[in-house]
Amino acid sequence: MMLRSIKSLATSPSSHILRRGYASEAVPDRKVAVLGAAGGIGQPLALLMKLNPLVSSLALYDIANTPGVAADVSHINTRSEVSGYSGEAELGKALEGADVVIIPAGVPRKPGMTRDDLFNINAGIVKGLCQAIAKYCPHALVNMISNPVNSTVPIAAEVFKKAGTYDPKRLFGVTTLDVVRAKTFYAGKAKVPVAEVNVPVVGGHAGITILPLFSQATPKANLSDAEITALTKRTQDGGTEVVEAKAGKGSATLSMAYAGAIFADACLKGLNGAPDVVECSYVQSTITELPFFASKVRLGKNGVEEVLGLGPLSDYEKEGLEKLKPELQSSIEKGIKFANQ
Repeated sequence: MMLRSIKSLATSPSSHILRRGYASEAVPDRKVAVLGAAGGIGQPLALLMKLNPLVSSLALYDIANTPGVAADVSHINTRSEVSGYSGEAELGKALEGADVVIIPAGVPRKPGMTRDDLFNINAGIVKGLCQAIAKYCPHALVNMISNPVNSTVPIAAEVFKKAGTYDPKRLFGVTTLDVVRAKTFYAGKAKVPVAEVNVPVVGGHAGITILPLFSQATPKANLSDAEITALTKRTQDGGTEVVEAKAGKGSATLSMAYAGAIFADACLKGLNGAPDVVECSYVQSTITELPFFASKVRLGKNGVEEVLGLGPLSDYEKEGLEKLKPELQSSIEKGIKFANQ
């Protein structure tokens, strides 16, 4: 369901989505702001959001080069009006009236870098952007892509708390790429059509904190323990696989943009009152003892309508869950500490 709008774009150019007279009264007006829109993730993400028929206004912001990206994307014959904003002085204008704010801003991971090496640079960027969100669009749904997500989501929460605007239902860490990878890798191993595959991924968004629940994957396949272990490891190391393959020229940008677009689409559907919109996301949670945790979330008019439980876990998954908790806890604490410095 989530993919239908993007898929139909890819398959049927004559579909109603691309018709110039798209009936805007059928769908509410929605403004989406992309912060970091001129970057490696930001550009393809801007393209995908321009293709989404639920978006009426698309605001593209970055510290530089945004006017070019905005001009380029604005020529696409879909519903949304595109505006580009460059430099901190224009950040407020980019954010005003936004329903959904997507944050891919920051520096990418290079070979040999851990997600923690990115921490100080990206944490500072996120802190500044979230201060502006609190001021200009405190009710927007915030989709955090900037790594390390395990820490940047807690940073955002602290910034919003200080500003008196924090609503845990409106803050999301985008872990959709872990789900996208788990589905792709599982389908390849299980020899099933990838479009039909579902795999919940829980925990966090880095290394061993990423826990795909292959025991709950559908359609069911009889994979060996060794195959499950290998699939789990590949899902956890998916980012590194891309960083190494790009040999110093960047990290996962295209697959991340796709995943970000899928999650933003789910948020928009939820806001518009579509029923049964469920995606995995890293949110404030009580399903474990950790304050933030990724699991299935039902999305609705207020953002998070319900954080869904983990369901039955295999012994291997239970072990993985216990292993990831200390690491995720320390990333959360690191974010909170940074935000309060």
